[in-house]
Amino acid sequence: MPLGSAHRLVPEATFIDPDPDADRASVEAAFEALATFSPGIAGSTDPSDPAFGLFEIQVDGLEPLWGAEPVLVDRLVAALEGSLGGGAARAGAADAGGIRAGIAGTRFAATIAAVHARPGAPVVVPLDGEAAYLAPHPSSLLTPEPDVRARLVRFGLHQIGAIAELARSALIARFGEEGARIHARARGEELEPFRPRRAPERLTLALPIEPATEGLEPLRFVLHRLASALTDQLTARGLAASRAHLHLDLDLAFARAGTPSELDVEQRFPEPTADAEAIERLLFARLERTPPPAAVARLGLELDGTAPAAGQQLLLFTPQAARGARLDWQLARLALTFGEDRVRRVDLTDPEAPLPEARWTWRPVVSGDGGVAR
Repeated sequence: MPLGSAHRLVPEATFIDPDPDADRASVEAAFEALATFSPGIAGSTDPSDPAFGLFEIQVDGLEPLWGAEPVLVDRLVAALEGSLGGGAARAGAADAGGIRAGIAGTRFAATIAAVHARPGAPVVVPLDGEAAYLAPHPSSLLTPEPDVRARLVRFGLHQIGAIAELARSALIARFGEEGARIHARARGEELEPFRPRRAPERLTLALPIEPATEGLEPLRFVLHRLASALTDQLTARGLAASRAHLHLDLDLAFARAGTPSELDVEQRFPEPTADAEAIERLLFARLERTPPPAAVARLGLELDGTAPAAGQQLLLFTPQAARGARLDWQLARLALTFGEDRVRRVDLTDPEAPLPEARWTWRPVVSGDGGVAR
């Protein structure tokens, strides 16, 4: 809702700007904590995804390592408290009330169990008892389609158990493919096989600088070597990186008192890339904006947020600009030069919205979203 309306409804509330990067980093830390218990982990790191905050963990066969499933859930909760403060289990949901966990033989039943659990008291669905557990719950949980939910209510099918008693063919005749999915969920059947997430690859390389230098040009030379080496690795694997982490070890021999011995720079790219020149330019612009407070003795570069590189069809007879000269990258460099609060994008959200402020929204230029610079 508009911020003014929210202030009028809750005048005593404190409103803070969203920080998708911080949310994404917290979930990545949670995945790393969960990976120490099970290699089968699934979930979303996209804060705009409706399933953000829901973790699915495959625990079959782990009893000899970690004990019974309820014991493993307790271990998972303890591991997540420091990195996330929210929830997990075979399927779990995190919210402000604490960690909620559910254990079941299917992903849907485990998710419902986690949503209805209390913090610190996981819900364990008996083996092959998914249909019986789901039977008293509202039928609206079976589908995200509002029209299908409304029709189920009109037909008097208020509970999942009532749908499980119907013939599959009847639901298919009424709702099509969605009817088949509803029937399978209601009977406690697994619809899709569990697909663990692929852990993101992180490529790291560091080089010493002898003697330590305070100038930016020597740093640019080392940065060029690091970016070229790491992007060659990305290209060989068919990947692209979405963010970079630059680590500088400082020589404090002639530095002012209180100068830190290390400096870390985080930079998100406008789009996933394996272009060494574009990465070098953006990171060097960041160093020009905030030069190191002392001589640099060692420079390290890490590229992460890797994903399969996406190709782009180019026109045959039209000259193409290099990636580093494209609008997204130029806007990112302008934001670093003049301040991120001075350069923004405009995204059209709903041109037909009755309130003007609901028709568009501002986006940071490094978010990778489409838009128009203003």
